[in-house]
Amino acid sequence: MVKRPDLVVAGGTAVVTGAAGGMGEHLAKGLARRGADLVVLDRDAAGLERVVAEIGRETPGAGVTPFVVDLADRAAADETIARVRDGHPAVTMLFNNAGVAVGGRFVDVSAQDFDWLLEINLLVPIRLTRALLPLMLANGQGQVVNTSSLFGLIGPPGQSAYSTSKFGLRGFSESLRSELEAEDLPVGVTSVHPGGIRTGIARNARIPDGVDRHEAEEGVRDFDKVLRYPADRAAEEIIEAAIARRPRLLIGNDARALDAVARLLPARYWSLMGRGMALAAKRQ
Repeated sequence: MVKRPDLVVAGGTAVVTGAAGGMGEHLAKGLARRGADLVVLDRDAAGLERVVAEIGRETPGAGVTPFVVDLADRAAADETIARVRDGHPAVTMLFNNAGVAVGGRFVDVSAQDFDWLLEINLLVPIRLTRALLPLMLANGQGQVVNTSSLFGLIGPPGQSAYSTSKFGLRGFSESLRSELEAEDLPVGVTSVHPGGIRTGIARNARIPDGVDRHEAEEGVRDFDKVLRYPADRAAEEIIEAAIARRPRLLIGNDARALDAVARLLPARYWSLMGRGMALAAKRQ
């Protein structure tokens, strides 16, 4: 198999979901600096407006089209996806970055909450890829970048919904990449597995009705303490991995270390990891 040339960012259009903050915001800004036009999606209208204004000040001339949409709303999401596909034929990059979390044991998480998370974290990326992949193929180059997670490599207790979505996104990414490579097509797929990135995903996690709220909030605070890796640095790593068409990117020493432990002890890794993460949280 011949290695594909590096992705040309300048002059193409990049679609970024979850662009109103965190890694999505920094992905959008980094891509604009590299000469890409942008389509940015988020449900946070005020946050998205702020990001678009900052890109306008920092990168004058960058083309930015915002879409305020709740990706959990199937009809609204599909309408937006169609508008992106039909209105932006120069798409060469798709960053499926948006993600949500639901805390709690499987038996305590309602079917509605579980399905809500799967819709945003897994099904929307699949539908966006289905809509935009033909454009990338027609344009002669492209890269689909799917933000899985460390929890797409390991499955800790209390994260059954989140891990299901992120393992699913990883599997989709790897299978799609294999299909594209087998046919020597000019589009690649990068599966991203961040460790503890400093974003608001833990603080914004949905707490199901069946979960003790005090216990859940304490768990969120402990987990938030180990999220230390800067989101802007993570975004730069993701963009560079996309340009180089890397198949997989692990971000942070925690992701690399825990991935190695899971490979060595696939049936017993959590007995070691759980104690280590608990100690790390207490030290903060």
